[in-house]
Amino acid sequence: MSDSPSQPPQEPEQEARQPRPGYFIDAEGNERPDRRAQPTPALSRYSFFGGKRRGLPYAEGGERTFVDVYGTKVWGALTLFLALNFLDAHFTLIYLQRGGAEGNPVAQLLLNLGVPAFYTWKNLGIGIGALLFCLMKNFPNVRKGVFLVLAFYQLLFFYHLALYFNVGGEFLEA
Repeated sequence: MSDSPSQPPQEPEQEARQPRPGYFIDAEGNERPDRRAQPTPALSRYSFFGGKRRGLPYAEGGERTFVDVYGTKVWGALTLFLALNFLDAHFTLIYLQRGGAEGNPVAQLLLNLGVPAFYTWKNLGIGIGALLFCLMKNFPNVRKGVFLVLAFYQLLFFYHLALYFNVGGEFLEA
């Protein structure tokens, strides 16, 4: 009999299981597909349901990445963008009812189709632009473009207000 304490029998060491390319081993030891094996799509199921990616920090190359979770600033800019578009359409119709003329040939074409078509196509077109803004919010030129469009819409809104309240007094003296 030996004086050394008895040790439990040692199991042979298991080799670390290597996953196939494009797969990983999860915590339970199951092999699962690695979503990082493919580039992140600009539009995915995560864009609408349970998005998780917030983008990379700038130092890690996150300046030009698609993301599917948006912050308060993005939603605020998007809401302002869509609200100013709606107000532009509304004040345009008021201006036209008071005897004004539409200067934008595309808007005039839509107005010739009727008011519902004007609202539908104008809001659909701007909505697609807003969707693109959301998808590409981390691209520097997109941010500059959104800033310029918001500035333009705000100036246009003040122009509509000036027409509505007849600032200057010459246009509508009926």
